[in-house]
Amino acid sequence: MALTYRYVALTDTGLRRSNNQDSGYASDRLLVIADGMGGAAAGDLASSQTLRVIRQELDRELENTDALSALGIAVDHANARLGELIADDPAVEGMGTTLEAMVWDGEKLAWAHIGDSRVYRLRDGRLTQISTDHTFVQSLVDEGRITREEARVHPHRSLLLRAILGRDDNDADLSWLQPAAGDRYLLCSDGLTDMVDDDTIERTMRLETIDMVAAELVRLALEAGGFDNVTVVIAEFVDADHEADPDLACADGSPQIVGAAADAPRPRGADEIDATRDSAGLSATPAQDEPDPEELRYAPRPPSRWRALRWVLGAAILLALAGGAAYWAYDWSQQQYYVADDGGKVAVYRGVKAELPGITLSRVDEVTEIDVEDLPDYQQGRVEAGISAASRAEAEQIVANLEDAVDRPSPRPSESPSPRQSPSAEEARP
Repeated sequence: MALTYRYVALTDTGLRRSNNQDSGYASDRLLVIADGMGGAAAGDLASSQTLRVIRQELDRELENTDALSALGIAVDHANARLGELIADDPAVEGMGTTLEAMVWDGEKLAWAHIGDSRVYRLRDGRLTQISTDHTFVQSLVDEGRITREEARVHPHRSLLLRAILGRDDNDADLSWLQPAAGDRYLLCSDGLTDMVDDDTIERTMRLETIDMVAAELVRLALEAGGFDNVTVVIAEFVDADHEADPDLACADGSPQIVGAAADAPRPRGADEIDATRDSAGLSATPAQDEPDPEELRYAPRPPSRWRALRWVLGAAILLALAGGAAYWAYDWSQQQYYVADDGGKVAVYRGVKAELPGITLSRVDEVTEIDVEDLPDYQQGRVEAGISAASRAEAEQIVANLEDAVDRPSPRPSESPSPRQSPSAEEARP
C-alpha cells in the first residue's frame, strides 16, 4: 500500500523568553526541528540558517542519490554554514543548534538526529521515543547511574554533548525509519519535553486530528510554565488514496515554516547582541553580567583559542610516531636475507624483496658461482621469486642446497674392448 502523510508545524516563544530561537518546517517531503542555542549569541540565527540549508538541498526531487546520503551531506553543509558565520563574526561564537530532520522518499524516512530535540512515534496507540538525547544526563541514564525519572529533574539535564556548532567534531546520527499507515511522528524541542511528561504526550497524540494534537501540546507546555520556546512538527501517515481533510492546515499542500526561520534573522555584530541582551534585562557589563538562562542550558564548551596549536602539535606527534615506526621497520628489514637471481647467478641479498617508490630495501650481499639456468625448473622458479631466509646462516644453507641440486652432465661411459673371438677349429688345428 502506497503511503503519504499529513503534517502540521506549530511554535510558541514561551512565557520566559524574549525571542524564539526554535525553527520548524513541514512539507510533503521534509520535516525539520532546529532548537537554536547560545542565548543572545545568535541561537535564532543558528537554527534558521541550518533550516535554510536543509530546505534548499532536500525539499526537492533528489536525483542520483538516496535520501539518507543526501541528508548526511546537507547536515554537513549546514554545519559548514555556521562555521562561516562564526568566522565572519566572532561575536556569534558559541551559537549552535540541535536538529531533527526527516526526508520522505515515497517509501521510508531518512532521519538525522543531533542534540536533545526529540522524535516520538505513536503506533497502535502506544508512544515510543525514537531518538536518544545527546546529553550528559542521558549518558548517566545509559550507565545506570540515575533513572529516567531522576533525569527529568536533574540540574544539568540540558547540557549537550553533541550539537551543530560549525565545527568538525560533532556528527549527527543517521538512520532509516519505516512508517506504517496510522503512524504519527512527533518532532519537538525540549521546550515541550521539559514541561510535559511522556504519558501526557501519549494521551495527547491520540486526539482526533494532528492540528488538535499540536495545539494541545503547545498549550500544555505553556500551562506547565513555558520556560523555553516550544515547537512541534507532526506527521500522520495515511493511505495515499485517502481523501484529504479540507479542515487540516496542510490541506492546500503548502509548506509550513515557523519560529526563527520564519522571521529570517540576519547575522549581527557585537553591538546588536549587547542590545539584545539589554532588551532581555541582562547587563552588558562583564563584572555584573548575568548569563541568559539559554546559555546555561545550552553551553557546550567553546573551542579553545589554542585549538590550532593543538592540531599542529597533534600532527607533529603523529608524524614523529610514523617516522619512528618507519625507522623500526627499515632496521628490521636490514636484518633479513633472501636468495634470488642476480644477472643469471644465484645471489644472497640482505634486506627484504619489496619495491617502494624512492626506497631501496635490499642489496646484494654475495654472488655465488651457481648459474640459475643450471638449476632444475622448480628451483629456478623459487630463485626468481626469491627465497626468504631468517638469517645469514640460513641463506648460506639455502645456497648449499641449491648447489647440490645443480644439474651436472653425467659422465659418458668408456668404450670397452670387443671380446676376443675364440679361434675356430680350423685355426686351432696345427
